[in-house]
Amino acid sequence: MGLKHSHPQLFPGDIVEYPRNKYFSHFAVYYGERDGVPYVAHLTCRDSDSKLPLFGRALRSEIKLDPLELLGKKYKVNNMLDDSFPARDFHTVVKMAIDDLMGREVTFDILFHNSEHQATLFRYGVKKSEQIERIYKHIMPAWKKLFEEKKL
Repeated sequence: MGLKHSHPQLFPGDIVEYPRNKYFSHFAVYYGERDGVPYVAHLTCRDSDSKLPLFGRALRSEIKLDPLELLGKKYKVNNMLDDSFPARDFHTVVKMAIDDLMGREVTFDILFHNSEHQATLFRYGVKKSEQIERIYKHIMPAWKKLFEEKKL
């Protein structure tokens, strides 16, 4: 499942992770093939008027369906919550949720509704972002200290 095996077998509903840098990745849900081309659904602000200008938010984001490799040549399957939550059925639940949200405006928020939150919401019905939780572990102790010292 590592990136050296950059083209794993995908099944509809799998979460696909695209590493972006040392700390963050972009996430999508494998949607299936159209005319032999594999597609993923993902939350993006790529075509938005607002590109995360203020506090990590883009008010005009949306769910898009794009070819798998348009988002990156290096990716891996990361169904990270399979041990904690059952995956929802792709054809009766996930696909319908994706189709329903496509084209609608969705607010992207780096801390509370990013592509990982959206992918886990589609697959499991639960919003979760492990990459943000890792950051919280470093930020929260500093914030707690500032609150206790009444500096925040």
